[in-house]
Amino acid sequence: MPANEARIDKWLWAVRLYKTRTLAADACKNGRIKINGALAKPSRTVKAGDMVEVRKAPVDYRFRVRQPIENRVGAKLVPDALEDCTPSDQLELLRMARAGAFVSRDRGAGRPTKKERRDMEDFQAEQSFCDVFDMED
Repeated sequence: MPANEARIDKWLWAVRLYKTRTLAADACKNGRIKINGALAKPSRTVKAGDMVEVRKAPVDYRFRVRQPIENRVGAKLVPDALEDCTPSDQLELLRMARAGAFVSRDRGAGRPTKKERRDMEDFQAEQSFCDVFDMED
């Protein structure tokens, strides 16, 4: 394969968007990865300048390929291989999802009981469902 191209599953793994190459390939097979607006199979190649869309609930990330690499690089070198083009409204969704996941407890209240834990999980699931699927639109 030419040095100016890389398989999408290897590139996603190399730039640390997925922990393993298998997870990256599964994301491609399940339709969560698009290259320039088209669904991508794991063997599809990317070139410098391609726009890659990655759907990880609740956010749709967008990245521009700067360097098509197939070997994993250190975290400090990742910005050389990709440019984050994710719209700010998507990042706001992520911030809201993270903020909604935190449930405060009174200091000294100890561990939650099984019933309290289930109530918290139900509340969090309800909140995340409402955030992802806005019923007013």
